[in-house]
Amino acid sequence: MARTTRYTQFVSLPPELVWRVVGDPARWPEWNPAVVSVRLHGPVAVGATGDYLPRGRFVGALHGRTAPPFAITVLRPQRELTIEQPEPAGRMRLTWRLIPAEGGTNLTQELTFSGPSAAAARTVVARLLEHELRVCFARLARLAGLAPKPDALTVVTAGGSGALGRQLAADLVCRGQRVTILTRRRDTALPFDQVEWDGKSVGKWIAALHNPGKTAIVNLAGKLVDCRPTKRNIIELRRSRVDPTAALVAASAALPAPVDYWVQASTTAIWSDAGETRCTETTPLPVGLPQMTGVAEPWERGFDGANTEHHTILRTSIVLDPHAPALRRLCQLTSAGLGGRVGRGDQWFSWIHIEDWLGIVRAALGLDPDVTLPDGILVAATDFPVRNRELMSALRRHLNRPPAPPTPAPVLKLGAVLLRTDPALGLTGRHATSAVLGAAGFRFRYPRLDDALMSLLPSAEIDGSQMAVS
Repeated sequence: MARTTRYTQFVSLPPELVWRVVGDPARWPEWNPAVVSVRLHGPVAVGATGDYLPRGRFVGALHGRTAPPFAITVLRPQRELTIEQPEPAGRMRLTWRLIPAEGGTNLTQELTFSGPSAAAARTVVARLLEHELRVCFARLARLAGLAPKPDALTVVTAGGSGALGRQLAADLVCRGQRVTILTRRRDTALPFDQVEWDGKSVGKWIAALHNPGKTAIVNLAGKLVDCRPTKRNIIELRRSRVDPTAALVAASAALPAPVDYWVQASTTAIWSDAGETRCTETTPLPVGLPQMTGVAEPWERGFDGANTEHHTILRTSIVLDPHAPALRRLCQLTSAGLGGRVGRGDQWFSWIHIEDWLGIVRAALGLDPDVTLPDGILVAATDFPVRNRELMSALRRHLNRPPAPPTPAPVLKLGAVLLRTDPALGLTGRHATSAVLGAAGFRFRYPRLDDALMSLLPSAEIDGSQMAVS
């Protein structure tokens, strides 16, 4: 049975311009760094063959010496290009599909592995070809000629080099907005403007906030919470969030006019282990500072005094993205046979699909004409959280794994020590939903967990057809 993954990104260009890049396989290495080179044996046409060389010392050397040529099997100008690459005991099919949309093009990459070697090939090859694909699409968009319009919004993002920050920056670039990332160290591989800062004080980087048109700040800066809950780590978690926020607030105070939009990151973990409490934007914080409340509460409080016309304090739940740490680790545990409920299994798991999270941020930046968000706290979570036992059952179902025994709390705590993580990430939870988004006109593309997992995890195909099934 074949397994397929699909990634779609809107690009603010007509299909004919996107096709100039997508329709020439020889240009693949220009926008996907995982590909070193492509050599076609003739003109681009159905039946034409060629060779591609993936990056990686071992994978590249093995593929270059042993792989037969790929063949172009589908060519529909300005619509679709498919290449098929024989693999040892299997086959890889790669399709790029362009669908016209209002104001641009929906660009999809579809990758299928079939045959006895499909699982191994997907583990090795797909990890390369799908790595940061949204960022790859941003490179492609620029190669195709996409440039910000004179009235484009300039979005200055702190923490923009992190997983969510890269996704957001790439999405905004593909939609024709200007993006500047504030970073401690430039990454020349990223197709975004980058300005260095120390994340603590106002410096020359403040020039990034002086723009002829509208300016927005998105503050995502903060160390990952996937660490041991030691006193030292908690202090570092807090400092990595509060210090950059204070620097941005101080910089905004020095501007001649308020920033037009400000999205300040926070987390639904601010409610700690909320049990059966239904948390929304107006739910009070717990008394004292247990767990992540002691990190998130001063993080939000540090935003006080920001000089901005519109602001959103975005309390984000777990973002489901196949390349983000949360879903990746859950899938690894499930695949390893540890997919039973964790602890009692009744703890709530609040979540949001990456596409819906990006949609909420765009709305908070004034980029969605159909959604008008009020200023203040906003919960970024689907309307349908699930309990841990339901989450693990859904993962087993989508990953085709049999029922698994539960993981008792003591076992998880021991494993957390070995993995240098916080057992509270699995043993605690909260039922968090938004009372604001629906009233503001926002509609989730993936409101329920099964729909989200179907779009994020490899889907099964019968007889190699393109009809995906759950």
